[in-house]
Amino acid sequence: MSLTNLLFQLREFDTALIANTIAYTDNTPPHEYYMEGSIQSVTPSLGPTVGIAMTCELDSSTPHNRENPEPYLRQLDQICQTQEPVVWVVKTVGTRPDHECVVGDGMAKILDGAGCVGVVTDGGVRDVAGLLSIPFAAYCKGKTIHHCALNFGKINEPVEIGGITIRTGDVIHANDEGVIRIPPGCLESLPSLALKMRSFEQDAHRFLRQTDLSPRQKSQRVSQLFGEYGLGKR
Repeated sequence: MSLTNLLFQLREFDTALIANTIAYTDNTPPHEYYMEGSIQSVTPSLGPTVGIAMTCELDSSTPHNRENPEPYLRQLDQICQTQEPVVWVVKTVGTRPDHECVVGDGMAKILDGAGCVGVVTDGGVRDVAGLLSIPFAAYCKGKTIHHCALNFGKINEPVEIGGITIRTGDVIHANDEGVIRIPPGCLESLPSLALKMRSFEQDAHRFLRQTDLSPRQKSQRVSQLFGEYGLGKR
């Protein structure tokens, strides 16, 4: 299966289900792949965002900053040359973290035209109505009304956002509940495993809602179901 087809299949699942599937079928520690709750969607109606990460650093908050668009322009060229949908992952490095504004609807239109489907950042964004109209997904720390001169730094280097490390080439899965990176070792099998997890959860929740079973009985039945669905660490 091509990577592009794989990413499109993963869009059929919500991010919490994908995270659960990884937790029960892959050996990657959870703290290495899910972001903290401060990184939230401001475009929740757009549904899941899935794509290949491209990383960069940006200072949009330091007073008297100098414009430096060249790294950003180089990265746009890279996005244009990438067949898969791209998620732009931006680490803010300015002196006033609460004043960082990474994307508005103008920049988002340029990114969208290059093949980028959304941004994940520890800064802010603006023009949310415009982002929704493109559509262009944004996962961030909130809305910020303006910015200083945009000084782009390193591109395609590992960045830490939301308490985890993201590298260019990582697969990002995000929706209105948060952002994860998919460990590469489980990527190819993840769509089929997520289908099993979805069915398992539907079955398990039927038992969890029953009033004629004790909590211990419910736990035992769910454990049995887990084995019946063939879910477990490889």
